[in-house]
Amino acid sequence: MADPQQVLDARVRDALGAAFGAEYRGLDPLIRPSSFADLQANVALPLGKRLGRPPREVAAELIGHLDVGGICAEPTVSGPGFINFTLLDDWIAGEAGDLLADPRLGVPLAAEPRTVVVEYSSPNIAKEMHVGHLRTTIVGDAIARVLDFAGHHVIRDNHVGDWGTPFGMLIEHLLDVGEESAGAQLLRTDPNTFYAAARAKFDADPEFAGRSRERVVKLQSGDPATMRLWDELMELSRAYLRGIYRLLRVTLTDDDIRGESFYNDMLADTAAELIAMGLATDSDGATCVFPPGFTGRDGTPLPVIIRKRDGGYNYSTTDLATVRYRVDKLNADRAIYVVGSEQALHFQMIFAVARLAGWLPDTASFEHAKIGLVLGTDGNRLRTREGDTIKLSDLLAEGLGRARGILDELETSAELGPQTLAAIAEDVGIGAIKYADLSTARDSGYVFDWDRMISFRGNTGPYLQYATTRILSIFRKAGLAETDAGAPIQVTAPAERDLALRLLGFGAVIAQVEQTAEPHRLCAYLFEVASLFTAFYEHCPVLKAGDEATRAARLALCAVTLRVLRAGLGLLGVPVPERM
Repeated sequence: MADPQQVLDARVRDALGAAFGAEYRGLDPLIRPSSFADLQANVALPLGKRLGRPPREVAAELIGHLDVGGICAEPTVSGPGFINFTLLDDWIAGEAGDLLADPRLGVPLAAEPRTVVVEYSSPNIAKEMHVGHLRTTIVGDAIARVLDFAGHHVIRDNHVGDWGTPFGMLIEHLLDVGEESAGAQLLRTDPNTFYAAARAKFDADPEFAGRSRERVVKLQSGDPATMRLWDELMELSRAYLRGIYRLLRVTLTDDDIRGESFYNDMLADTAAELIAMGLATDSDGATCVFPPGFTGRDGTPLPVIIRKRDGGYNYSTTDLATVRYRVDKLNADRAIYVVGSEQALHFQMIFAVARLAGWLPDTASFEHAKIGLVLGTDGNRLRTREGDTIKLSDLLAEGLGRARGILDELETSAELGPQTLAAIAEDVGIGAIKYADLSTARDSGYVFDWDRMISFRGNTGPYLQYATTRILSIFRKAGLAETDAGAPIQVTAPAERDLALRLLGFGAVIAQVEQTAEPHRLCAYLFEVASLFTAFYEHCPVLKAGDEATRAARLALCAVTLRVLRAGLGLLGVPVPERM
């Protein structure tokens, strides 16, 4: 346990029990950063109120029972009762050295591993992904990577839209234009245009709309001719998704696709059970559940429609069947739905109905990881100049092009071959896009700004990538592999101390992301580490250190920093080039 806050938390809890009785050991010591020392414990303030004693008196008594020898200098009391801790340089250096020897960098495996379903990406099939899918895809992938690393059994679930009216519409339009026609070729070359044509016909032609709905019934009943066309559409989409996910360095595979069609055979039983329980009732011809506590603006109860007037099922029915499957078949202890914020009410109601039905036990945590919008500079949803939604493939291509343009301007570009430059440009462009997204709190929207994202300064992906390549350059100049750096770390300068101390927090931030499903916390930590490394690099010569022992110690600190940055960026899915 290298994180100082966790170390001191345990020591203060022991002192609370020793000073005031075992029942007080469970109190939160309230360890926080301090402007007077490295850390402070604020527990004496609420404890003094509880005991009816002055907090400074309580703090003094607590210090008398604290065992922090070898970790801190003698604790002091300031203000109304804050206990201040100044960590010893030798302790910081020793713990940083332990990180270097620890393949998990101070991150323990989960004591009680859970089965966690992470639902993310989830585009509609037979259409190109647009920029709105960017966040759900890369944020979900980062969450899944962190949970994997923490030791949980993670089930990635790409809950694609591959069923229902849009597919009836697409198949019927395909039959109208002819499977071998030029119009049908748009499915392979420009699926968005094909979809738009089908949609326009659906909206304008009642006869076509009726046939499309009938086609859905054939699809859901397993009609062979309809299923053949559906399979073709699915394979085209799977091939497209494989290319996008490869470029984005996303860990989803074909095996993770579990779309709406997967749950088709469970829908009738789901509706029937809700009716049998007395939870579902008829409402204007539709079958609905009205979970308590959900009302419209006029105060009338809001329904969850589980069967439409025409007897068909909808997204709500599928989502309820999905909850049942994840609990009963996958034995999920936790499910994280990485979906847009606009679906918040929908998921609240779905989870409420599932709990009413007993399908979602209190022991299972099902949560909506809300995702904010990607915004243009006008503050509205990011779109093309024509007002259309931007294709994700176009966005990624522009990122690669901009990264290549910047690299071509650097002096080092002449030293690298075209293939190497292209690979680095891909790493930098994709890393810039992903990091800009991940570094924003996931439930907040953010403005898409190419100039900021591709910058090598500030809190950006290229800045962090450059920090890692700078360290690799140090080792190349030293004629060493980073794995050869194993000397004891020393803390002899403020910049060394600041960097080594922050490295000790890696395990704590991974635990935070694991609990909150908020990757931006890891981004903020990695930016701090990279910034502190820059200060260290500027103030503490490594290869030109005054003596061999200092040189070896600073190379070891560089090695720990490199391992933390690589591990953290790897968990975010941000590529790390060897050179830049």
